[in-house]
Amino acid sequence: MMAALQPVPRKLAKTGPRAAAQRERILAAARECFIDKGFHGASMASIADTAGMSPGLMYRYFASKNDIVLEIIRRELESARLHIRQMRGADEVTAGLIRFLEQGNADKLDAMHPALFLETSAEGSRDPQIGAAVLAADRQTRDGLLAWLAQRKPQQQMQIEPRAVLLQCLFEGLIIRVVREPALDLDQLEPVLRRLIEQLLNG
Repeated sequence: MMAALQPVPRKLAKTGPRAAAQRERILAAARECFIDKGFHGASMASIADTAGMSPGLMYRYFASKNDIVLEIIRRELESARLHIRQMRGADEVTAGLIRFLEQGNADKLDAMHPALFLETSAEGSRDPQIGAAVLAADRQTRDGLLAWLAQRKPQQQMQIEPRAVLLQCLFEGLIIRVVREPALDLDQLEPVLRRLIEQLLNG
């Protein structure tokens, strides 16, 4: 399962700075297309058109649309690990979540966009390869939260698993709510969210 999160082998792709730049260009275009049209609505041809290159050239860097999705998932996992390591307490957790919900991180290749989160989850239920990658990423995110909570409250080892699960449910539920309700008043939500996270972390 973990192998699904590794960089996809690209026998035909060149290496070096130019090749890396081309991959970034393709990934940026793919994210834009996936967010706008969904995975099934975004074809390799439309991604190539958005990237301003021919489909033939794009296939030298990614063999399929699934390979692009897997690379996006891998990068999001690395970003999640970094954010978890940087968390200090309820204030930072709340502020980071609010910033994410406000901005959507649409311009960051290593961060999840709310609509893309829903697309990835839905596609994982249909495609076994993507499903395995999503489950592996979810498990690794849970493990990161468990390690962080254990470090914060070593005396509460028996309670950290349900706290980690509830943190994930809270984050993911808010992502879904923002997609469904774009006009949600986050300023009004923030103080209540902070108290809830504080209680979850320290209660």
